[in-house]
Amino acid sequence: MVELGRVSLGDPGALLPTGFWAAVAVWLERPQVANKRLCGARTEARGSASLPRAHTEKGPQRGQGPGLEGLDAGEPGRASPDTEPELGPRAGREGDAPAAGLDSLWDRVSQSLVHDNPEMLAFLSGPALGSQPEAPQKLDLILRTVIPKASPHCPLTEPKKELVVQDVANGSVTFLPLEEDDEGNLDVKMSNVYQLQLHHSEGEWFISVLIFCPERWHSDGIVYPKPSWLGEELLAKLARWAVENRKSEFKSTLSLVSILRYSKMYQELKEKYRDMVKVWPEVTDPEKFVYEDVAIATYLLILWEEERAERGVTTKQSFVDLGCGNGLLVHILSNEGHPGRGIDVRRRKIWDMYGPQTQLEEGSIIPSDKTLFPGVDWLIGNHSDELTPWIPVIAARSSYTCRFFVLPCCFFDFLGRYCRRQSKKTQYREYLDFVLEVGLSCGFHMQEDCLRIPSTKRVCLIGKSRTYLPSAEVWMDEQRTRYIHSRQSHPQSLPGEEDAPTTPQAADDHNSHGTFDAGAECMPDSLAAEGRAAPGTGLWISGFCPREKAERVRNCAALPRDFIDQVVLQVANLLLDGKKLNTRRSEDGSLKTWNEGGSLSLAEVAAELKPETLQRLKRECGGLQTLLRNSHQVFEVLNGRVHIRDWRRELQKEKPPEAKRSLSAEVFKTRLCWFFAHHPDGCVLPAARCPFAHGPEELRRSQAPKKQRQAP
Repeated sequence: MVELGRVSLGDPGALLPTGFWAAVAVWLERPQVANKRLCGARTEARGSASLPRAHTEKGPQRGQGPGLEGLDAGEPGRASPDTEPELGPRAGREGDAPAAGLDSLWDRVSQSLVHDNPEMLAFLSGPALGSQPEAPQKLDLILRTVIPKASPHCPLTEPKKELVVQDVANGSVTFLPLEEDDEGNLDVKMSNVYQLQLHHSEGEWFISVLIFCPERWHSDGIVYPKPSWLGEELLAKLARWAVENRKSEFKSTLSLVSILRYSKMYQELKEKYRDMVKVWPEVTDPEKFVYEDVAIATYLLILWEEERAERGVTTKQSFVDLGCGNGLLVHILSNEGHPGRGIDVRRRKIWDMYGPQTQLEEGSIIPSDKTLFPGVDWLIGNHSDELTPWIPVIAARSSYTCRFFVLPCCFFDFLGRYCRRQSKKTQYREYLDFVLEVGLSCGFHMQEDCLRIPSTKRVCLIGKSRTYLPSAEVWMDEQRTRYIHSRQSHPQSLPGEEDAPTTPQAADDHNSHGTFDAGAECMPDSLAAEGRAAPGTGLWISGFCPREKAERVRNCAALPRDFIDQVVLQVANLLLDGKKLNTRRSEDGSLKTWNEGGSLSLAEVAAELKPETLQRLKRECGGLQTLLRNSHQVFEVLNGRVHIRDWRRELQKEKPPEAKRSLSAEVFKTRLCWFFAHHPDGCVLPAARCPFAHGPEELRRSQAPKKQRQAP
């Protein structure tokens, strides 16, 4: 036995030992968080047992000694009700070895420990067993499968099973790798056994990692990493998780589908559609959006595959993607055999590349009797913006068997922007709860899951079945109508006055998928105030005014030049008031003192601007931060703080690639130097070295080709 590493823990919040078991639960249920070469883990069975004693002469009897106690095979449970979170709903549903085999597996392991391997028994027992020889040592057992990521570089890596033995009383958890013989029996593999321990000594907590037999350890670099990784990387993560007073607001990733099936199918689809990255004609990032849509398609295909198995049918589900954007999700689902189509208010250039088998329509959707899909199995809302809360309603009214999948991004109510009302929740969590409430009010059993996609908004909501019988449809639809109209009493931002996404990620997500034009005039204010639709229109509510078909540029570039110049000058003066003087020797050998100003947070800068200025910026994606970043010549924005840019340091940085150097030459002296014109000490660089013009006489015409703006 060798201790690979030990780390002391500061515990000002008194989170230990509970925090240790919460950290262990993360490593058990989501090992991919620490080991990026893993796809995840699946719990096959749980149970409790007693540790066998070294002096036992006979094998364990079922129901006593080391036999299992209270085994709940195949269902999620808790090894320690006070410390370990409950697993997702798929625990115990899958696996080659039946969950009921955990009983016989532990019997064999117990007998082997007593008769053949007392060293391993001592390793499991820990130092506390000898102090209480008469007390039975209770253990919690978990049978899990560790699933590696499918990769073309490691195609032969198979999932590995482990028996995890938790001794809550003594603060240890031991991982026993399992191997399967020719008859399908699982036995402990004595190599690659390691243990996590929590110690408390002289008022201080420690976590350590121990390895049972280091000379027999075999590392495959995936499921079984090097011992040094366990003692450094894993130990550091466990120590951090153990003292984090943070409980996740969301479900575990991929909790509703088979992780093993997902890993294999994702790799297959990624290889199949990876060439889309090379021919991507849109202005959005192909690496992000291609693989994101591949991941969403993978999730839906497995969800639908399992649904067909549950229902005992073979016909593949049909679908309509409302707000399909670039249409790649529709293209993949259609290619994989699911009949469906996508609708979006704006046609994309990439649509012409998919071929006739991918049905994409340019058109508008407004919630009404004319926008129902009675013959469709599933409605999809992938970043569907204004339509997100309406999709459960449209699905419910299309047919009793229609289901839906939504992946919310921007926050919309039935009319206009969603306004938060609960400060105890994050805005994202509150909005997800609102969409869940909509689904429940429409009569759906709601499910929530986290997708594995490169996005900050990755929680999906699913309505697969109803809470009522078909005979109650009329009554239920009346309840839906009342609920929709009741939302009119909630404060909302009107269309055109809504807040823009405030993070670069939100802006990317927003631009990747289209929104819908109403295609109809807005209703009179009197009808909107009453929460009624105009008579005879078939509309479900008045006042629904989605965005225009031609989406306005909202990156501060369209703001008037004099307005931008005014804000830049005001912010620069705020920073220069900091009077941070910097003295350096210039090229002619003289000393030059130059005021490089202070540093202010974005919040501090915003507090000094007029309310009407902030309101104008608020309507732009990113707002104040975007404007300052766009003013690259003057400002540097790092970690939420604004600084005056010092071009002496800029020119000392590592030389850019050849392509960027040639571009710089084309734009050299094509813009006036802001510092030469406005800084009290002038430009910090001599005219010959400054890339900007020191006066109109130095200006030259740009030789760089002008970019043609493309719609996102």
